Amino acid sequence: MSHTFRRLIPLLLASVLALAGCSTTVPEGITAVTPFDATRYAGKWFEIARLDHSFERGLDNVSARYTLQPNGSVQVINRGFSAEKKAWKEAEGVAKFTGDPHTASLKVSFFGPFYGGYHVVALDPAYRWAMVVGADRSYVWILARDKQLPAEIRAQLLAKAQALGIAVDQLVWVDQSRSDS
Repeated sequence: MSHTFRRLIPLLLASVLALAGCSTTVPEGITAVTPFDATRYAGKWFEIARLDHSFERGLDNVSARYTLQPNGSVQVINRGFSAEKKAWKEAEGVAKFTGDPHTASLKVSFFGPFYGGYHVVALDPAYRWAMVVGADRSYVWILARDKQLPAEIRAQLLAKAQALGIAVDQLVWVDQSRSDS
């Protein structure tokens, strides 16, 4: 084994482990919505609730805009307001279907070649609200076309999330009170 190759082994191993941690598959025991219509899903969604992660921590008035691209991918623009910095934070990414585009299972990337799972697991027939799960149960978002969800829809989504094994007691309910969001 050459000296150069031996020096590359730790880097290759680290790369493989990093990519393994960026799963794009639906978590075991969870099913993505089908049939799914990306054209109807496109547009602006407000984040109603989420399980908190460092990339969104401290943000309120969070929204996502999904725009279909000619090549079949989806442009994703996430935007949220940091009260601490008194400024908007925006991230642009791309989402691609992991299989049949009529199944709401995508992979999304905001960081070059690294993708994470994006799976719509509950969806209003009129495409007014949705619940999204990442590659595991620690990534969950409740989204809506409006800044508020009726109490009965919230209860329905919380029951579904709990049935899927999601820690609903840890959800962060997102303030959507800004008029410029």
